Amino acid sequence: MKRLTRLLLMFLLAIITLSMTVQKKTRVILFGDSITQMGVNPGGYITKMNETLVKNNLSSQYELIGAGISGNKVYDLYLRMEDDVLARNPDVVVIYIGVNDVWHKTTSGTGTDPQKFERFYQAIIKKLQAKGIQVVLATPAVIGERTDYTNQQDGDLNLYANMIRNLAKANNCKLVDLRKAFLDYNLKNNPDNKESGILTTDRVHLNEKGNALVAEKMLDVLVAK
Repeated sequence: MKRLTRLLLMFLLAIITLSMTVQKKTRVILFGDSITQMGVNPGGYITKMNETLVKNNLSSQYELIGAGISGNKVYDLYLRMEDDVLARNPDVVVIYIGVNDVWHKTTSGTGTDPQKFERFYQAIIKKLQAKGIQVVLATPAVIGERTDYTNQQDGDLNLYANMIRNLAKANNCKLVDLRKAFLDYNLKNNPDNKESGILTTDRVHLNEKGNALVAEKMLDVLVAK
């Protein structure tokens, strides 16, 4: 009887030890538009993030999930947040939106006014934080890569990026400032003032270097040092 009891205790101790050593992955949902939708493709920024995690023996600690839909604006994210984000029980959500809210004002007249953008964005943050989810904000990068501020949407893009920076401060969220990162990179690497081809294929969507830069900046903020 004593031997059986001892064996049971050893078994329970082994189970407890195993449960303590098996680390739960931090589930990260990257929530956005076509840039994020394409991010899960070969060479995409989410794929590159996963490759970097594997290379640095961190893949057992993080699970990255892309939740991007082409054409989405901030209110689209709000409307599909329940099904595409909350239902998946994430630990962290990266909100990467804003390009279409600005770009579509010119291309189709369906952009998002600044006040509406800010209200919907704040509502998303509030709902996520109410569930105990860590929220990370990312500024929209570029709509055109000219370095002399002659891209048509530079003014609006800077305005919306500043709103996101302020929302990050007001809500105690981490920030991935892609707008600044892309501007800095182009100032150093776009001497001919090209409107695309440096970090983007078409002024907006990412080429290989653009995906690599976004992956790097995302991981700098997401991965605990």
